[in-house]
Amino acid sequence: MTRVLVPVAVLDGETVSAGLMELLSTMDVTVLGYHVLPEQTPPDQARSQFGDRATAALDDLSEEFRNAGGAADHRLVFTQNRDQSIDRVAEEVGASALGISGTTGDVEQLLVSLTGDVDVGQIAAFTVDLIGDREIAVTLFAAGDDAGDGRLGTAAETLDAAGIETETRLGDGPAFDALIDAVSDHDGIVMGEPAASLSSFLFGSEAERVASASVGPVLVVREDDQGESSE
Repeated sequence: MTRVLVPVAVLDGETVSAGLMELLSTMDVTVLGYHVLPEQTPPDQARSQFGDRATAALDDLSEEFRNAGGAADHRLVFTQNRDQSIDRVAEEVGASALGISGTTGDVEQLLVSLTGDVDVGQIAAFTVDLIGDREIAVTLFAAGDDAGDGRLGTAAETLDAAGIETETRLGDGPAFDALIDAVSDHDGIVMGEPAASLSSFLFGSEAERVASASVGPVLVVREDDQGESSE
């Protein structure tokens, strides 16, 4: 089954929305509890001091995922580099996607972004696995030069073959701005892993910027060469 990694700042009171738990009920889930340490703090010292409390919180989250109809395990890391730890654990567990929690309830309108240098076939296949036989409305989105290169039709064919009806939406103006405008009409987003850019470095990852503009969860489909490792 497809696996999704859900990072949570476990000692900062961060949790996972009911909407994301329900959306991921078709997936295997690993909840990654992390805590970012000051540079001078040894991870072993932090684990000794906070490990029991963090593990108890992760146990509760994993149980909530199971109560939502899915399957979840968890990992715990104390780290001085959040992004490196997330990437490392994602490779270790063979995660196909990362989940960023929103605040919404049930996801009924899913926006699937195909804009950027992403693997359209991989995103479409992930969306098929995610939806399963549920009644979730899907909008395939592209903007800029990507709107006319056939990627919307390619993805639509994959989802149609799985019995999933889709609509398409073309964005106007700069691609990322158009995506931000589109997310407000949906309560869940699937997007590909964008290439690193200066704007991502300065303002946070594109996925996190999308999440901040939406009340719904964001699922970031990882590049294929990163998602092939197994647990």
